[in-house]
Amino acid sequence: MDFINQHQTHICDQLSTKGWVIIDNFLPKELIEQLARECRERDSAGNLEQAAVGRANARAVQQSIRGDKIQWLEHGMSAAIDSYLNSMSALRHMLNEQLFLGLESNENHFALYPPGAFYQRHLDRFRDNDSRTISSVLYLNEHWQADFGGELRLFDQDQAIDISPIANRLALFVSADIWHEVLPTKVQRLSLTGWFKRRT
Repeated sequence: MDFINQHQTHICDQLSTKGWVIIDNFLPKELIEQLARECRERDSAGNLEQAAVGRANARAVQQSIRGDKIQWLEHGMSAAIDSYLNSMSALRHMLNEQLFLGLESNENHFALYPPGAFYQRHLDRFRDNDSRTISSVLYLNEHWQADFGGELRLFDQDQAIDISPIANRLALFVSADIWHEVLPTKVQRLSLTGWFKRRT
């Protein structure tokens, strides 16, 4: 993917030094529009489920902690999803070549935050499983306005950095190190969330 090759130095330098990086205009605009439309259609069809917290027997829906709805993605669901997953696979290979992370796979899901929803401060890596290495969030929100809320707040050495979830903006960060939260949104907020994973 040409965009990844053109920006690999910036991506890898920022991940290595800061633990996070923001990349705008990651995918073709038409693909972002298709993915946003598909996310809404899948929600209308009842395919998105209330997200849970925790793992295994401790897994439970707790909307006081997180209020988004999700659907996990697989190849073959649609042409747009296949294109997105292929792009993330290309990004995974680049990260392995440049940073030697040993990433073996990536998992991804649609995330839809209805008005009023949020996700409290947390880390993405589970205490009993260290496979999640790099987290990714690609936003699908066209015409996003500053007063809508819904920012991704990253905590960098106790400094809070708020990132607006505008369409075609990709956030990458180290899963084990970067605490983060999603601030309450006033309008529907769409994203594709994922993790690049190494062997446990």
